[in-house]
Amino acid sequence: MAASKSIIVFHTLLPEFEYFRPKTLQEALELLDKYKGDARILAGGTDLLVDMRMRLKQPKYVIDIKGIDELHTLKYEEGKGLTIGATVTLDELLNNKIVKEKYYVLWDAIRQLADTHLRMKATLVGNICNASPAADSAPALLVLKAKVNIASVNGTRTVEIKDFFKWVKKTILEPNEMVTSIFIPEPPEGAKGRYLKFVRSAEDLALVGIAALVANPKDPAKRIVRIALSSVAPTPVIVEEVEELFKQDKPLSELAEEAVKLVKSKVSPITDVRATKELREHMVEFGTRYLLKTLLEG
Repeated sequence: MAASKSIIVFHTLLPEFEYFRPKTLQEALELLDKYKGDARILAGGTDLLVDMRMRLKQPKYVIDIKGIDELHTLKYEEGKGLTIGATVTLDELLNNKIVKEKYYVLWDAIRQLADTHLRMKATLVGNICNASPAADSAPALLVLKAKVNIASVNGTRTVEIKDFFKWVKKTILEPNEMVTSIFIPEPPEGAKGRYLKFVRSAEDLALVGIAALVANPKDPAKRIVRIALSSVAPTPVIVEEVEELFKQDKPLSELAEEAVKLVKSKVSPITDVRATKELREHMVEFGTRYLLKTLLEG
């Protein structure tokens, strides 16, 4: 059965486009394959519609996936992990007990993302697909070692979140591919995490965002320490060398200072209208030190 469609024309707000609302994932994938680079996926629309109003994106076809039940999965399997479908909203995640208790670093990031009204529409998958260097959810997903599930008419593939972002507003997605879900494995036993966001005012984009996850801080053999950041490079980044650094049997205070220097050496912040390079470098140093001290001594 063909997906329903209509022509939408907003002369003052949006460019003209053809609108589809498929009922199944297969329908959506067939439409995406048919129109490829001329089509855009609509889930929450909090980024897409803004870009269309500003004429940054002018798709000829918009494929609304909100009515596809199989994309609204939010399922936790103990010992395995959490699956978050493409149409699950940030508000749903914020009000989910498992997310808050087991994936606190993600919950902490989501609660600082946009405002209540936008979180009721915006999706986690949409936040990563927008691929902003300032994406609040990305550092949390990076330290949680999330995986991205991708589909097209040609089949499916899964990639690690660290390999998903390619450049500013660029991902590895091909024109006929879409993200169907994000999978986050079971966190390390006893893991604690936080997300620290530096902003100019409430509801602002991050000047710098830092996520940290720590487990077993007293045992060098089992110790896990991960740091990831946003707004410090063309893509969100995880400083993987930090995890190896903390395997050493040295005083935690000494390792923390080494980690701060390491993180600073791995980022490349810029000066823009929101902050200078030097201010961002200071935020990276202060924020990394603060999170490590808080979680390691916690």
